[in-house]
Amino acid sequence: MTQDEQVELMVDYIMKHCLWQFHSRSWDREKQNAGILGKTRQLLCDETVELATPADRCYWVDAVVLADAYRSRFAWLSSMSHEAITALIGALHQRLDYLTITGSLNAELTDQRY
Repeated sequence: MTQDEQVELMVDYIMKHCLWQFHSRSWDREKQNAGILGKTRQLLCDETVELATPADRCYWVDAVVLADAYRSRFAWLSSMSHEAITALIGALHQRLDYLTITGSLNAELTDQRY
């Protein structure tokens, strides 16, 4: 399976099961995508997760759920190196940012009055 195929499976899970993707402003989506996916990568790579701020803890909760779902659904993750997981999550982050921010047709994302 190619990395692109893996990314699409991971995106598909997020789009179908994660409500956090629906923040109403682009800057909220940027912060949450980076926070949740960054912490998901740390969890999948067995790294220590920073929980110093309320935002860190909020992102961590969603990351725990996402990492658990990915581990249970995608057996191929268990055979990947930490470097490969890091690259995969980086590609997932780029794709998710495109779908939910830069490629989105949702005009609310850039409405200055919202």
